[in-house]
Amino acid sequence: MARYTGPSCRLCRREGRKLFLKGDRCISDKCALARREGAPGQHGANAVRKKTGEYGRQLREKQTARRYYGVLEKQFRKYYDMAEKMPGITGENLLSILETRFDNVVYRMGMASSRKEARQLVLHAHFRLNGKKANIPSILLKPGDVVSLKEGDRDSVKIKELVERMQTTAAPAWLEIDKENVSAKVLSVPAREDVDFDFNEQLIVELYSK
Repeated sequence: MARYTGPSCRLCRREGRKLFLKGDRCISDKCALARREGAPGQHGANAVRKKTGEYGRQLREKQTARRYYGVLEKQFRKYYDMAEKMPGITGENLLSILETRFDNVVYRMGMASSRKEARQLVLHAHFRLNGKKANIPSILLKPGDVVSLKEGDRDSVKIKELVERMQTTAAPAWLEIDKENVSAKVLSVPAREDVDFDFNEQLIVELYSK
């Protein structure tokens, strides 16, 4: 299964925005974006001063969305094609699709400090989908689907820490969280206002529409 294995902080510096790829580290003084100015690489400082054209803005917005959700280019394009065929606004449809990924739902229910960690938890089969084993992070959930912690996993020290984190996490409106049973039910398709990041999705649509 293809995935990005390079430095996470490098991605935030390249986009010039916090993508919260390393959980609590991103909101601490250790955040690389706060400690280093400019994009990574030998000419990173000069990149900040360069004027970005229309294509550059569109590309950066697409890369930001891709990296924020931890999706590679081929799959991201697949999601865009799906969104384009759905009724409604293509950009909003795209964000809704990304929000309903299995790994993102685990993250949004508070059972991971980052989407990368959520992906690992799913891959290691710590969660059940509608009571059945599911270890594919890219599964797209639909209203009525229920994500629950695998029975017996609460004894793990790491899982105990994550369950404690879940107790203080505010869930989005489209998820119903059962904190006692460590589960979440998808109530509806995520709306644009449910996305917790300031995207300009229209730029992504313009890029792919060329």
